[in-house]
Amino acid sequence: MTAKKTYQILAEAFRQEEVDTCFALLGDANMNWATYFAELGANFIYVRHEHCAVAAAMSYARALDKVGVASVTCGPGLTQIMTALPAAVRAHIPLVVFAGESPLRNNWYNQELDQAPFVTACGAAYHALHHPDRMLRQVRDAFIQARTEMRPVVLGVPFDLQNRDWTGATELPAPSRDVLPKLRPMPPHPDDVAEAAMLIAGARKPVIMAGLGAVRSTGAGAACRALAEKCGGLLATTLPARGLFHDDPFNLSIAGGFSSQVTRACLAEADLIIAVGASLAQHNTDGGKLYGQAKVLQIDTHPVALSQGRVPADTHLRGDAALTVQALADALEQRPEGDGNWRSPDLAKRIKDTPPDSSNFQVEQGLLDPRDVASALDDALPRDWEAVNSSGHCSYFVAQMPNRPVERFHTIREFGAIGNGISFAIGVAAARPDETIVMFDGDGSLLMHIQELETIRRHGLKVLICVLNDGAYGSEIHKLRSEGLSDAGAVFGRPDLAGIAKGFGLDGKTVTDLSSLPDLARKFAASNRGAVWDFPISDRVLSPVMQRAHPPG
Repeated sequence: MTAKKTYQILAEAFRQEEVDTCFALLGDANMNWATYFAELGANFIYVRHEHCAVAAAMSYARALDKVGVASVTCGPGLTQIMTALPAAVRAHIPLVVFAGESPLRNNWYNQELDQAPFVTACGAAYHALHHPDRMLRQVRDAFIQARTEMRPVVLGVPFDLQNRDWTGATELPAPSRDVLPKLRPMPPHPDDVAEAAMLIAGARKPVIMAGLGAVRSTGAGAACRALAEKCGGLLATTLPARGLFHDDPFNLSIAGGFSSQVTRACLAEADLIIAVGASLAQHNTDGGKLYGQAKVLQIDTHPVALSQGRVPADTHLRGDAALTVQALADALEQRPEGDGNWRSPDLAKRIKDTPPDSSNFQVEQGLLDPRDVASALDDALPRDWEAVNSSGHCSYFVAQMPNRPVERFHTIREFGAIGNGISFAIGVAAARPDETIVMFDGDGSLLMHIQELETIRRHGLKVLICVLNDGAYGSEIHKLRSEGLSDAGAVFGRPDLAGIAKGFGLDGKTVTDLSSLPDLARKFAASNRGAVWDFPISDRVLSPVMQRAHPPG
């Protein structure tokens, strides 16, 4: 019998980890491994740029709450992922990246690179797999580390070692699922619940603000609603958790830099913020300005003393989001309606009827207001489509869509990098292969990796890309104009994005009449391929984020 190669055994170790999807761009140091892994039954999405492999794995992992897997070759293949790695680190997304390494036997190799410092500088972990006796455990342990530390782990295996006959153990070690602790949700301490209940009972205008920890805790959303009703409080979420309370009349939606005008007004009045499964980051608190007068109670399995340079909370309650919030709701008396209860029909109507931003801008003839585009898309697109929001100036407008539940609205933007939207859409499409994906992006962001339109076509992914096209880098032009400087370096014009999409074999449409969207949505739903809708928008409309930070000159 022919001996198996090392790369084959390594692929089998990945397969034992129940990896069913991998995002990859092949090169010398990973192509044999990837090819055999695909033969074992893994679904491979072959992208056109290494960054996009890791970025797609990020959104795939976030959508399914599992470890995402990507593969790139060594040297220049690895250097291409330097933006994706810290983005995954900041977003606490578990990944395992099979990267290979340059051959050990060579005295010189033109793509040789000391990969470990490069990866660790990004905040990810790196492990060199050089000894067959340890390799299989190192693969298994990489999945354990990714899951427990919630960050990427990169594996480097010299490709000359990969191609050698396997000399290690014939049996695979126990997979990570058999090693990881089987932990039940952590209940809160009764004394802590009693103290927190007293704090809540004394508050006149509390707000329950949920983060991703609440999204991941089964039943936490319902428990937060029950607590808000019991204590007469309002509901809000962090940006990644937006949509958790989308159908509640007292939902303020996003708390943070992306808050609407009514949300900012209500948070300014709040005297207690109950943060549930939220890290209380700078953007979530708008640098501490959003609810500076309120006390903050943090509910988390790992409460923090410091968050991004701030002391974010006044008091803490350790425990699982659902169990802890339900315990608080059970401990409180029902606050009566009327005097002293913040929740009122008038406030519910104000929340429902007040636009996210009512600033007045003069939009040029033939161009669209991005606020109108986002509103029309929210009305026209089916609620069961999976929505992906990219980053950049235009992402504020799309984040305000009121009708999208959290489980169908995907946001990853902790590193603040544009250029990820199309990769995130590919990852969600792989995670939800039977669903229709709609991704919202800016022209500058899409053009960074527009080559992935070919990946969407080749893999037959049902992805609709809606481009809010201002012909520029939106954030940069507004910042430059605010400083009284020329914006020439950030203005690029409006290429025919619909025509480019057709060139890649997709459908393309330049949309100037928003009343046509319902018909366009029906036609796309009936089609069998992806599409790009190009919305020419005015660059004179500033998001409230930009208005506050960089007011027009």
